[in-house]
This record gives sequence, C-alpha cells and structure tokens, in this order.
Amino acid sequence: MPTAYNSVYGMYNLYNKTTTSKNKNSNAVHLQYNPAMKVLIKQATILQQASPHHLQVQDVLIAHGKYIAIENDIATSAADKVIYAEQGYLTPGFVDAFAQFNEPGHEHNETLHTGAAAAFKGGYTTVCVVPNTTPCIDNKATIEYIIQQQNALPVHVHPIGAVTTNPAGKLLTEMIEMHHAGAVAFSDGLQCIQQPNILLKALQYVKAFNGIVMQLPHDHSISATGYMHEGIVSTQLGIPGMPSIAEEVMVARDIAICAYSNSKLHITGISTAQSVGMIAAAKAKGIAVTCSVSPYHLLLNHTANEGYNTNAKVNPPLRTPQDVLAMQQGLLNGSIDYVASHHNPLSIDHKLCEYNIAAYGMSTIEHTFNVVASIPYITPYIIHQVLSHNAAQLLGIATPIIHKEATCSATLFALNQNLVVNQTDFISKSTNSAFIDITLKGKIIATLNKQQLYIA
Repeated sequence: MPTAYNSVYGMYNLYNKTTTSKNKNSNAVHLQYNPAMKVLIKQATILQQASPHHLQVQDVLIAHGKYIAIENDIATSAADKVIYAEQGYLTPGFVDAFAQFNEPGHEHNETLHTGAAAAFKGGYTTVCVVPNTTPCIDNKATIEYIIQQQNALPVHVHPIGAVTTNPAGKLLTEMIEMHHAGAVAFSDGLQCIQQPNILLKALQYVKAFNGIVMQLPHDHSISATGYMHEGIVSTQLGIPGMPSIAEEVMVARDIAICAYSNSKLHITGISTAQSVGMIAAAKAKGIAVTCSVSPYHLLLNHTANEGYNTNAKVNPPLRTPQDVLAMQQGLLNGSIDYVASHHNPLSIDHKLCEYNIAAYGMSTIEHTFNVVASIPYITPYIIHQVLSHNAAQLLGIATPIIHKEATCSATLFALNQNLVVNQTDFISKSTNSAFIDITLKGKIIATLNKQQLYIA
C-alpha cells in the first residue's frame, strides 16, 4: 500500500511502517493509521464513571477504530504502535462547546481543516462551532455544509445555529429546520442577544425539540464605548472601560427570562464573581440555566492588557484577580459546568494595530487543557468532567464508553509535565494568544478519533 500524505495535517499512513515527520508548525506528530494497525496504550488510568474500568490502571489495545482489549497487561508485541501513558489518564475525547473556525468566509483567520487540526492537538474529538461566519450559520444549507465538511476532519464538528438572521438580534431563524439538519444548539455566538423579547421567543421556540440557547453576557448599552475591563489598569492606560455590571445585568435578565420560559439557557464566557453567584443561586431554585467559562478568564486578569497588549483584548474582558479566583472556585465546586475554549483565531492584521481598533478574541483551543491543568487543586477527574463529560451531556452529544468493542474516541493526558506556550508551535492559522511565553501545566500525550491519531 502506498504511503498517504495530507499536507494540511501532516498525516502519514503507517501500514508499511513509514517514518513519521513533524508538522511544520509543531513538535507533534499527527498520524492517520491503517484501520488494521494495532495501537497499544500502556498503563493509563481510565476516567469515565460509565466505564467498567473507571479509575483502573489498564493497558488498552485499539484497532479498526475500536477498543479490542482492555487488560492489566498486554504484551507490546501485540501492537504495531505503543504509546506509554507516562502516569497519564485516558478519558473520552474532549468536547468544546464554543469555538470559531471562521469557515465559510474568513478563511484567512482559520478554516475547518486548520481549526480541527488545532483542536485535535489540544485533545478535542468534538467541537461545536459558532455561527458568526460569512454567510452565517443561520439556515439549513449552511448547517448541512458544515456537517458535510466535517466528514473529512479528525474531529466531529457540530454547527451551532444562529438564533437570529445574520446574527443581528432582530429576526428569528428557522431553528426547528436547522435542528433537524443537525444544529446541536442555538446562539448568536460572539454577539449577545440584546432584545429581551427575542431571547424569550427563542427560548420558547426551542422547547418544541428540547433544545438549548447559548448566550454571551454583554449589555451593549452599558459598555458600548469600552474596550477592556473598567478598573485601575484601564485608567492607567487611558482606555475606556467595560464595567462588570454590563455582564451582570445581562446575566440577571437572562436568568429571569429563562425562569419565565421554563426552557434551557446556557450562559457562556462568564467572567465576574457575581455572575457565578447569580447562576449558582438560580440553579438552586431549579431554573434550567447552566454556564461555562473560557480558559483565559480562568488564569489571566486585566493586567495582561498592560503595554496595550491586543492579544489580551477579549469580550467579555479580562477582569480582576478576585474574579479569576471566583472562576477557579466555581469550576472546582461545580457552579460552573464546563470550560468552553472560545477559540477565536485572528490574523495579525486584526491585532497588530492600535488597541481601540484591534479585534476581540484569542486563539485558545490548543492550550485550553493546559490552562485547566494549571488551576490550583484541580484533579484529573474534574478535568474529565469540565472538558469532556459535562458539555457532551448538556448538548446531547453521544460519548462512547471505554470498554471492549466500543468505538474509540479518546484523549490521553498527563499532569506531571509543564509546557511553555511557543508561538512557533501553533497549528492554528493564527497565534493571537496572551498565553505565549507563559508556562502552563499538563501534556496531551495522544488523541484518538475517527481512526486518526495525534501523538505529542
């Protein structure tokens, strides 16, 4: 069989034991293996409560895209490729519920192919993409386009359908039609729905199919002239601020609308301590509201904007150290349901400019795991919950069980190593990250999905 090579991913067919090569932008290797090739993972701790092997240290043998043996000890001679777990943990593949891959329309920033490759490197096997494309994902045809394209990608890509057309926050889309076409959730993505009557109608609409609406919390009328968190750093830089209340009044409003509609609302990208508290209180009352946090709100605060660092310009903005601590505590105690990457890759032209005209967003999907692993007191099981299980459960995405004969869609990670984020190692088209040159914890050892394999 001839050696197969795909220039986008740097994939190699290992049927004839061909030598693998490094991706031009990474120290990692991305392999596409023959279905009959046997891959053995040695001595990994399995993390999945539904698996009969939960918390067991096992050898795992994979072939034909399935687990063919899970035992205490499997001879390396039984495999064509051996991956040593390095005190690592095997979990169902990570699920990202909010990412921008920019296709169609903005392929200079990212494409479905480069975004999927970056996600695969970051441990993801499933990614839900926001509708802010050109044309936007606000109709059946665009939903079907995304689903068709994802067949050739190493990760499962699920489109999030727009709530309003283009998304302009005015006219509701045909959400039922998009749901039947394959939309996994509904949101105006990077745009926050400003009109309460539109959000109410959307929440009532999705009840017909038990759907969920996602909302980014940002009241434009309060922070229309701001560019970063309103506080001491914005004052020192002379940059108009975006006060915390611009998020908090939107969170309070949306919780009230959710309670009235008796529907399901997910608030993504929360950034303030008060937002966490309001959502936790709403949950305690039985209101069907959930929330997620971005990786940058978990570790970075508004001082990252010093020096007019446009890579730290995001929306909602980076807040205070106290807010960062509240995000971490909320993730640890379950008040925050999961981490969504909010991956928003942007070309250098969008960031190499004056702060006030720079675009909002950060390239995160390759390092979201490392950020989560860097949180004090985080445990491997919480990592499994907030990067894999919870998002899949909320969105109704099927998760293969780790047991013999089941489909293999998994991530192998370790916590005993550190990573310095290097700008030259990005697989994503864009490197607009405020984590560059920062030391983070953890390592993605391997990602397996769709009979494809990433090895660090």
